[in-house]
Amino acid sequence: MTRFDLSTPWGRFKAHWDYFWTDHAFLRLAFSNAHWLGPDLVRTNQPSPRQLEAWKAKGIRTVINLRGARDESYYALEKDACARLGLTLIDAPLDSRDAPGRDRIHRARDLFRQIEYPVLIHCKSGADRAGMMAVLYRHFHLGEPISVAIEQLSKKYLHHREGLTGVLDFMLEKYIAEVEPTGVSFIDWIDSAAYDPKAIRAEFKAGWWGTVLTDKILRRE
Repeated sequence: MTRFDLSTPWGRFKAHWDYFWTDHAFLRLAFSNAHWLGPDLVRTNQPSPRQLEAWKAKGIRTVINLRGARDESYYALEKDACARLGLTLIDAPLDSRDAPGRDRIHRARDLFRQIEYPVLIHCKSGADRAGMMAVLYRHFHLGEPISVAIEQLSKKYLHHREGLTGVLDFMLEKYIAEVEPTGVSFIDWIDSAAYDPKAIRAEFKAGWWGTVLTDKILRRE
């Protein structure tokens, strides 16, 4: 049983109310953190149904939800809006505080080969998970080296590497410093025994003030 039944006016009202306050949609009313990264992909924060309608009018055909399918108001409203608008919704959850597993890197590569473009990718704030997915898009789809694509994880997009979300930068920088100069491709490194997400997470040290900023003040997901 879902907590948010959109089949009734009252259920739809409750979903919007929860989305507005609990999911902090009020902070995203006038700011979508939207950036086109190429001719066929835009990264944003969590889009509202009305924003999805606007993106559809701009040509978007596919929406990749990096938050995952959960029994929460944002997902109920997004799934409903995409179905109504004829947008393809793909749930491809990523973590913001762990190096991505091999399966998630391969899933991203496969998605960028198979999806119908133009595509919108989003997480909650459009900063961390969207940033990591943007790196993978620019590497796998546009052919950029990781040392260039890593620019998608920057303060320009509201990503703060000083907190726990900095593990994403740490993982990519390990490849750039230790592996990329040897000529081993990113995907070959990911598939090798040398890539150990748990060891990377254990080696990474977040700054205490960065953690306070991302987890307590900004309340990043």
